Amino acid sequence: MAISDVQLKGSYYQVFDGSKKIKDLHQPSVGELCGFSSDIIVCEKGSYFSIYDESGKKLKDLHAPAVGNFRSVSGRNVLFKKGSYIDTYDISGKKINSRHNP
Repeated sequence: MAISDVQLKGSYYQVFDGSKKIKDLHQPSVGELCGFSSDIIVCEKGSYFSIYDESGKKLKDLHAPAVGNFRSVSGRNVLFKKGSYIDTYDISGKKINSRHNP
């Protein structure tokens, strides 16, 4: 399964693979949607960013003050901006790259 779209309907995020709904995620439970790719969904709740797979399983929580501000999600990676750096994290929460962004 691949994530093709995520839509808010009522208090649920509906996760789609093509035209088929594959999962409902309760918005108050997962927080605000930051972004998604074909592999993962990233939500922010309180001071944490959470990474979910297409079946709605939480893969990792990342503490927002430690990783910075959400920038984007691509494939199985999430980018955050912290200070003058763009850091890339994988779905296990491991920082895999960092680059200076003046």
